Amino acid sequence: MSDMQLGAVESKFADILWAHEPISSAEVVRLCEEELKWKKSTTFTVLRRLCEKGIFQNNKGTVTSLISRDAFYAMQSERFVAENFDGSLPAFFAAFTARKRLTKEEAAELRRMVAEYEED
Repeated sequence: MSDMQLGAVESKFADILWAHEPISSAEVVRLCEEELKWKKSTTFTVLRRLCEKGIFQNNKGTVTSLISRDAFYAMQSERFVAENFDGSLPAFFAAFTARKRLTKEEAAELRRMVAEYEED
C-alpha cells in the first residue's frame, strides 16, 4: 500500500468503483465504456493497477475496495501536508487561507471540528 497515489484518470475510475461497489467486472467494463469511453482492455489494465496498489480487489469477477474513499483521500491529505508543510496543519491552513477567504459556514464547521477533536 506504499504507492497509494492516483492520477486524474485513475481517480475518476476509482470514484466509479467506490460509488458502485460491490460491482461485477462486467458492470465495471460497461460503466467505463459509458462514462470514460474506455475499451475493455483499458478498464482491466487500470483495474489491475489499482488492485496492485492495494486499493481494490477483484475476487472471482466482483470488485470491492480494500480501503474506503474517505480513508484514501484522508491518507492523501496527510501525505500532502507532510510533504509540503513539514506535517504542520496550521502552516497548511495559513497557506490555504492566504488566497481564499473562508465563508462563515466554513469557519463555523472548522470550529465545530476542532471542538469535537478537543473533547476526545
